[in-house]
Amino acid sequence: MIDFRYHLVSIVAVFLALTVGLVLGTTMLQDPLLNTLQSETADLRGQSEDLRSERDVADKVNAGADEMAEAVSSDMLDGRLTGLGVVVVTAPGANPEVADGLAARVEEAGGEVVGRVAVTDALVDAGNATFVDELSIQVSQDPDGLTGGPYDKAGTELGRALASAGGAGSGDGDAEGAGRATEDPREAEETPGGGGSHDAEAVLDAFSEGGLVQVEGDPAVSADALVVLAPAAGSSDGADREAVNAVLTTVTTALHREVGAAVLAGDVPSSRGDGMLAQARAAEPEFATADVTGRPMGDIIAVLALAENLEGGAGAYGIGEGVRGFLPDPLPAAREADDAASGAAEEAATGGRGGADESRRTVREGE
Repeated sequence: MIDFRYHLVSIVAVFLALTVGLVLGTTMLQDPLLNTLQSETADLRGQSEDLRSERDVADKVNAGADEMAEAVSSDMLDGRLTGLGVVVVTAPGANPEVADGLAARVEEAGGEVVGRVAVTDALVDAGNATFVDELSIQVSQDPDGLTGGPYDKAGTELGRALASAGGAGSGDGDAEGAGRATEDPREAEETPGGGGSHDAEAVLDAFSEGGLVQVEGDPAVSADALVVLAPAAGSSDGADREAVNAVLTTVTTALHREVGAAVLAGDVPSSRGDGMLAQARAAEPEFATADVTGRPMGDIIAVLALAENLEGGAGAYGIGEGVRGFLPDPLPAAREADDAASGAAEEAATGGRGGADESRRTVREGE
């Protein structure tokens, strides 16, 4: 049987161990441990200061680069889009200020922003896929010829409604697109290839009334090229981001196929992971991409990439994964004023954008 002395010795041993531990911790071990912690803290503080300094330098360099881009933008963009009608297409979650900046650069390059089309959340909502499919078939001039899924069909019909009949890119698509480049758009509306009349404005109105897009300006039968703005970083939940961006990429591909020239522009985060630019680049698209938009130098690069796509190039530019370079090299050639004037004369003679505009005015006025 354990007696009292055993308990007493056990208790004394425990307190003695605690005392020895406290003495060691506050004397012999205190200085080495404290010195180690202080050294590591100083190292971390130094690394933090270095990173802060590097960030400040990078910010100053970027600010200087933006100033330089502003200073040389006129020379870099001069004439690159002369005489072309451009439609700005914005994805859900795209920054409207960035869209305004891109539109201003298009104008600086000699192009005309003939309208804007904002894709709504309703179009990319998976629950509306059947409605999108049915509406696309309903408005199509050749419903039996529509192929692919709902979003490929929607992009095709929107592209056909936007594409300029005599635009620079209309000959780059399929045989049907080549036909639209030469025939009178007024005759095309009366005698379409698949049956039933086709009215580009009515198609845009149908998508607009269905809540799938919002249209500004008068972009019907006016687009020689497209600027498509991807969603900004953090504009959608991670669970839905990949599916939404896949839909938007499908729509962009179809729009490019019908219009003939396009650039997909976005910020740097959109070129990583499941971002829209990352997904689009993985498929090696025939349209151009630029991932540094939102800054003056980035907006300029996006317009240069679009000008290159008009010449048949499909480069990926910026600083994200899979880029060809920071900007096109060599720079795309400027469109000569004489060439633009002759192109306008040809459009007028063959029922191009001017003829289409006149036709639409006649219909609206009931003449």
